[in-house]
Amino acid sequence: MKKQLTIGLFGFGCVGTGLYEVLNKTTLLQASIKHIVIKDLSKKRIIDASYFSTDANRILEDGEINVVVELINDYEAAYEIVTRALKAGKHVVSANKKLIAYYLDELLSLAKENQVSFLYEASVGGSIPIIRNLEEYYNNDSLSNINGIVNGTTNYILTKTSEGQSFDTALKTAQELGFAELDPTSDVDGFDAKYKLVLLLKHAFGFTARQDQVWNYGIRQLKDWDATYAREKSLKIKLLAFGTRIDNQIVGFVAPHLIPANHFAFNVENEFNAVVVEALFSDKQLFLGKGAGSHPTASAVLSDISALQFDYAYEYKKSASEDTLNFETGFSVKVYLSATSQEKLDQIEFLETHETYAGQSHSYKIGVISYEEIQKQNWNDASDYFLAVIPDSVQLIKKSELEQENRTHLIEEKLS
Repeated sequence: MKKQLTIGLFGFGCVGTGLYEVLNKTTLLQASIKHIVIKDLSKKRIIDASYFSTDANRILEDGEINVVVELINDYEAAYEIVTRALKAGKHVVSANKKLIAYYLDELLSLAKENQVSFLYEASVGGSIPIIRNLEEYYNNDSLSNINGIVNGTTNYILTKTSEGQSFDTALKTAQELGFAELDPTSDVDGFDAKYKLVLLLKHAFGFTARQDQVWNYGIRQLKDWDATYAREKSLKIKLLAFGTRIDNQIVGFVAPHLIPANHFAFNVENEFNAVVVEALFSDKQLFLGKGAGSHPTASAVLSDISALQFDYAYEYKKSASEDTLNFETGFSVKVYLSATSQEKLDQIEFLETHETYAGQSHSYKIGVISYEEIQKQNWNDASDYFLAVIPDSVQLIKKSELEQENRTHLIEEKLS
């Protein structure tokens, strides 16, 4: 049975404004916003000032408000809001992927303890209903892969660099259009995509990965010669969040990928997101939609609010097998690696070399590298390098092979 929802809203920026607009255009919801908490009362708003205050207690201590919608950027402030709301017995809808990636298990426990729902469809993929589908349609353990473009800012930048713009020019345009923040670190260094991948791994495989376990490497170090190489080879560079289950091992990371024309992400451009889910019985399925913007993200928030009319909650059925799963770091992957000099390139140890190039401005190598070698660098700060993964190349390395590789390195060190 539908029930009346009275909403307390935190944040009235791009998404908050969009939510107000779409909520007032739908006739199927028994929901209304009673109060909105913001940081700055001096800004002009599209609705009456009586809706607004800076006092969180106006929402958190109001017995009539049974749904809290959290749409602020500060994840630490959001943590305080969300935990208090859950403890007060209020349902919570959030779009804050960083908050959830850091505190997922704690927030789930609080929701269960207080018999309320904690929903966050808008935290991954904007308008794409990926989390609900992973929960409901793919509600068994037959999933093997999930990967895709989950950050619209970087996809916009990479669209423009593939057309010949420099990274700096493309980033500046993205900032002017409102796709990128003045400090774009979370987007261009892959942190935003990593937080989203943590949530996808939870709903796809039932595994709670710590956000610091997941390697994230973004596109900050992309050079003009890397974009030129991709164009000349009829390839594109896309930032992908990648997750796979191999037996009881989970592999997950965020990195640029060098993809061919038959790859699902090849024609996904600008601020669009795309996620592919691969399962034992249904094979590959593509989810495509706008990953950013006021109304697309607000539509995902609205879908969560709508679900609360029927007391919907995520069930996390796949998490029952979580104790049997491990986050795997013993794997290899095929990469394209460019460097500003051959000397720099030679400092990175490859397991296999398939192609090399040495030029005056830069050198590159294509081959297989171990994740152990990847971990030796802080790639987001390594301005002399750019690395891109070749799709479908992840291979687990047996422990005996790793031990042999380590012994070989020790012998080489002693000989040198």
